[in-house]
Amino acid sequence: MEIRDLHVVRGRHPVLEHLDLTIGGGVTGLLGPSGCGKSTLMRCLVGVQQVRGGTIEVFGRPAGSRPLRDRVGYVTQAVSVYHDLTVAENLRFFARVIGADRAAVDRAIAAVDLQDRAGDVVGRLSGGQQSRASLAVALLGEPDLLVLDEPTVGLDPVLREDLWSLFHRLADSGVAVFVSSHVMDEAERCDRLLLMRTGRIIADGTPAEIKARAGVNDVESAFLAIVRSDAA
Repeated sequence: MEIRDLHVVRGRHPVLEHLDLTIGGGVTGLLGPSGCGKSTLMRCLVGVQQVRGGTIEVFGRPAGSRPLRDRVGYVTQAVSVYHDLTVAENLRFFARVIGADRAAVDRAIAAVDLQDRAGDVVGRLSGGQQSRASLAVALLGEPDLLVLDEPTVGLDPVLREDLWSLFHRLADSGVAVFVSSHVMDEAERCDRLLLMRTGRIIADGTPAEIKARAGVNDVESAFLAIVRSDAA
């Protein structure tokens, strides 16, 4: 995925400021405080964000173009399934929308480990299970890129651990996983880390590289040190 000179403005205020970025395989984490532009960048990648300028190419095609619809899975912060349907009913409905078969439904439910909850109404599931149901919908088309906007927000540590294990299993199977978070302790779970502040990427590397650059032992301290250096 190639982003070149990406510029997004909301009203009179810049949200993303002339970003240049290449995103590859593995699990890439986008970390930064709420309101720094993470969700906007993710919407740009899936082609649902109006931009002022720049280009976004995904697998060699403009973001959001028709040939990418089966190749890119997107999970928003809000649960994106119907609460009054069961997990299986949701998956069957969305499978019909995208033309996926019953086997794809079964694979997606298994991938998020909801086989024993497939017959349960989504509204009666825990927050973590609802998040996994949303993720299953995104997996229906067996995407090559999975864009996850703060998928672990509000979840307890056990559920967060389960989801991050799933992200790495997907990455190991060849899916490029791009996941955002404002929880700095999730940084260590990423293969590559992008630190964002006020619409700009202020650090890019492995967690170890970013900590070494800042001369500290944790990513949160690294973020603060880089912010201070950037402002100096």
